[in-house]
Amino acid sequence: MVMSEETLSTGAPDRCPDCGKEIELSVCQSAAGFYIGAWCYCGPYCRESGYFPTKEAANAAWKGDK
Repeated sequence: MVMSEETLSTGAPDRCPDCGKEIELSVCQSAAGFYIGAWCYCGPYCRESGYFPTKEAANAAWKGDK
C-alpha cells in the first residue's frame, strides 16, 4: 500500500506493488466522508483529495478535475 502522504499525482505507482491490481481513481467512502481515491485488493491505496460531506459533492469535484 501507498504511504499515507503519497498520491498518484505525486508519483505513487499506478499498480499496487503488493497485489498487482491496476489502480483506478473513484469516489470512495470512509467514516470521515467521501473522497477521491483508490482501493486495491489489499485495502485503501490512496486518497487524492480532502473529504466531502456527500457523494455528490465528491463526484462534482472529481469531474471538475478531469
